[in-house]
Amino acid sequence: MPITLPRDLPAYDVLDREGVMVMSEADATRQDIRPLRIGLLNLMPMKITTETQFARLIGATPLQIDLTLIRMTEHQSRHTAPEHMETFYRPFQEVKDQKFDGFVITGSPIEHLPFEDVTYWNELCEIMDWTQTNVHSTFGVCWGGMAMAWHFHGVRKHMLPQKHFGCFRVRNENPASPYLRGFSDDCVIPVSRWTEVRRDEVEAAGMKVLLGSDETGPCLIEDRAHRAIHIFNHFEYDSDTLQREYERDVANGTPINVPGNYYPDDDPARPPLNRWRSHGHLLYGNWVNQVYLTTPYDASLIGTHQQVLGADPTPL
Repeated sequence: MPITLPRDLPAYDVLDREGVMVMSEADATRQDIRPLRIGLLNLMPMKITTETQFARLIGATPLQIDLTLIRMTEHQSRHTAPEHMETFYRPFQEVKDQKFDGFVITGSPIEHLPFEDVTYWNELCEIMDWTQTNVHSTFGVCWGGMAMAWHFHGVRKHMLPQKHFGCFRVRNENPASPYLRGFSDDCVIPVSRWTEVRRDEVEAAGMKVLLGSDETGPCLIEDRAHRAIHIFNHFEYDSDTLQREYERDVANGTPINVPGNYYPDDDPARPPLNRWRSHGHLLYGNWVNQVYLTTPYDASLIGTHQQVLGADPTPL
């Protein structure tokens, strides 16, 4: 089954050319099936790039996905055309009475700020609390995952003396996890951040590290108490994402190292190698599958007391 996207969303044509099954909203309504409803709260400045990256991974499963693009209600994007935001995005306050099987909170390039200094922090706290009553499973990505760990557990983000930038190996620390089905013993993933969460604080808060590294710390963690997983690195990145970040910083005169283990022989003159694509599809496919296996058929039961207690709902 395909992912359902508006026919004129830029991601539709991109994914269609790549062979990802996509379906227009009009075609989807003719199928007698309840699709998985997944919301994407896109906090990144380059909205179109980010929505395409996540739609690519979420849509590469046999299940029909209804993807809803969501934005902060009052915050105005400076890097994406207002027409695009008005046409394709719903402000959170318009969807907060709805239920979602899955919900993704992306990263945001504001990691240098204390959480409480972020202009939309109060509404984001409202959204994170809302996931506990209106979302079956939440996936926090990079800063979004750190924000959830701080909000629910008081787990701090720590500034790094030097940016973790490049492709790093992480260990599979819980092969029995349903989110890591098919994973190798280790894998490579892009990393681009100035902050980290620390293993001892994550584990002291009752969360479990699923993928981790001695060099870059926890990568993927599970917060079972809040029906959530968080990843602090970037399986969703395109092959050239780190290259574009590197070239941007060089052009701006920002001190930056060549992203490690990314270019052949660490030579920026050579095309980068994508070593993470297959594991990215595995992780997001496993997450979607786990949502499908555990979410109630009756969407009104999502986030109810019955589910919070871990009752076995009727699968779709």
